[in-house]
Amino acid sequence: MEFQAPNTLAEQIANYLADRLMTGDIKPGERLQEATIAVELEVSRASVKEAFYTLERWHLVDITPRKGATASLLDADHAAELYDVYMHLLIMLARRLCERWQEKDRERLMDVIHKATSRLNADAPNISAVVQASFDVMDACCAVVANPYLTEALTNFKPAVSRTYYFCADRYRQDLDRTGMFFSRLTQAVLARDPEAAERQIEGFADHQKSLILQALARDVTVSSAESE
Repeated sequence: MEFQAPNTLAEQIANYLADRLMTGDIKPGERLQEATIAVELEVSRASVKEAFYTLERWHLVDITPRKGATASLLDADHAAELYDVYMHLLIMLARRLCERWQEKDRERLMDVIHKATSRLNADAPNISAVVQASFDVMDACCAVVANPYLTEALTNFKPAVSRTYYFCADRYRQDLDRTGMFFSRLTQAVLARDPEAAERQIEGFADHQKSLILQALARDVTVSSAESE
């Protein structure tokens, strides 16, 4: 496999592995063999190791001294903690957005939200496209708020949150109307500069998303138990 600029080699390796981790091709708890990956991708082990550190920052792998990297676990406790922290970061973003958006930002924000809701309302919505559109909205809000620390924190959570969307894709696909309603109500709160209303929308939506992933995890445990009998 050949990798091209603009990203560094390690970043491209990290993105490639992140896709496999997010879509479940690499299972939670599975060990990532540094030497095997280096041979598969025809790259140096040093580049793979650097990519592992990026994946660790994205909360997709855990690195243990002398044991290497393993795909981070996806269970009820980890999912609950992930969404709790992510929710509070989104609330901080929404509150700052209520304070800082200006009239010149309105058109840009409405455009990216319109694109997201269009993908949500498609006859056969593509989960990858919908997830990307949702993050496009977040990125546009980050650009308006212009807090580099908050932007970095939210960016590092994207892959881990994406993995939960892929894991419960069927439930998420059936629930896109609720997602569209969330975008609509959150937009109204932000344009009205009502941070309390924005916070309520994010809390409600995050709790609902967390329930979807927990349902999917519970089903996965049940299926696994049945297959092992």
